[in-house]
Amino acid sequence: MSRRGWPAWVRASEIVDLVKLSIPIAISRFAMMVMSLTDAIVLGQNAPDELPYVLNSWLPIGVMLGFSMGILLGVQVLTAELSGQGRAQETSRVFWRGIWVALVMGLVMILLVVPLAGPLFEWVFVGIAPQGEGSSVSPDVIAAETASVTRILALGLPGFTLTTVTAMYLEALRRPLLATGTMYAGALVNLVFDLAFVAGWWGLPQLGAEGVAIATTGTRYFLLVVFAVMILWLTPARRYTIQGPVGEFARQMKVGTGTAISNVAEWGGFNATFVIATWISLAANVVYGYAVQVMGLAFMVYLGIATATSVRVAEHFGRRELDGMRDASRLGVVATLLTGLVLGLIVWLLRDVITLAMVREDAVVDGVIITAALATVMWLVALATCFDGLQATASMALRSQDVVWSPTVLHLGSFFVLMLPLGYHLGLTLGRGAQGMLEAAAIALFVAGIAQVALLEWKTARPNGRAAEPSSVF
Repeated sequence: MSRRGWPAWVRASEIVDLVKLSIPIAISRFAMMVMSLTDAIVLGQNAPDELPYVLNSWLPIGVMLGFSMGILLGVQVLTAELSGQGRAQETSRVFWRGIWVALVMGLVMILLVVPLAGPLFEWVFVGIAPQGEGSSVSPDVIAAETASVTRILALGLPGFTLTTVTAMYLEALRRPLLATGTMYAGALVNLVFDLAFVAGWWGLPQLGAEGVAIATTGTRYFLLVVFAVMILWLTPARRYTIQGPVGEFARQMKVGTGTAISNVAEWGGFNATFVIATWISLAANVVYGYAVQVMGLAFMVYLGIATATSVRVAEHFGRRELDGMRDASRLGVVATLLTGLVLGLIVWLLRDVITLAMVREDAVVDGVIITAALATVMWLVALATCFDGLQATASMALRSQDVVWSPTVLHLGSFFVLMLPLGYHLGLTLGRGAQGMLEAAAIALFVAGIAQVALLEWKTARPNGRAAEPSSVF
């Protein structure tokens, strides 16, 4: 406690440090969502009925992305620890290990997704889909179109994994502005690709959902080239070194493994809800999908705070400073909560503006006016987004101090055990459609957020404890 009775983490220096690190990271992550949102908006203005093909493709693609981001998190954590100890020049070995892991993962994921996309979606939309009124488009067409989009997106997976390593490395070295500028250049390139392949500008054919996939894949490799130049020019990674302490690589992979499983739970859970929404109808999928896009946009802000908190906690953990770990964790959680309340209010107040910006006013899918239906569920989006960031910040703060599996179990329980059955029951069984799906998501995010924060507080707030050793992973 300070002299005036304020907690130590309220010191101006702590807040300024978090803000200086989190804002560039949030802006950088925001660029990722801007690309996805651009895809949705351009598609919504040209072929809104094809949005479900893109959203459903993320069932395998999203799981792959989430898994790879988790595995590669060890690059960021170990780089931040070494940098915090004044050993930034030694981070080269961490980076290059991450590059090789990313390359192998990307290639393996292509080999898995491309041949399995067709059978997977045939099973999902034809084999096990509940019988009912559903959509005006046949299940066979939905399966075939979704598989086609998925195969194109899969070709960009190595580009994604490699750029993830480079962005994480720059952020851990406290050079997030480099990643930010690159990501926004990528967002601009993605918009040009969307206008070309989705909207059919410059005399090119309008390819709809497949055009979105082409734009996304092309942008990933553009980003890879730019990031590679910066890394080799401006960071310690230009010196290729692999040697390090025995067990360091194992720890680098272990830190990321728990996050990978958590991401599979969260991303897989949310992407599976798109399938349930499609079983209800294409209209339900479109409404629910645009609502989740808004949540995702807000989540990028939370991810900036969460990543900054993770870096700050890892730096203190590397120096074995329990008080610093605790203060950095608490400041991150409070900042996330306050930001969530502000963003939730903004979403609610601007619901009509947001709705009209995302999809053209006269868009109709399966007889449903999409803008009107979306506006009616924006209050749920505002509510859900208030809790969405808590689970990210708390779980990343835990993993930065080598607490790996406990937050993973909480994510599995929240998004698989709770959200999916609840979404099926509320959305499909009770016939609440997109609103029921969003109700399930809001409940799951509330549970995940509160549980992760409680676990973080239990792990870091013991006044007589001492900083954990690197082997403490539970």
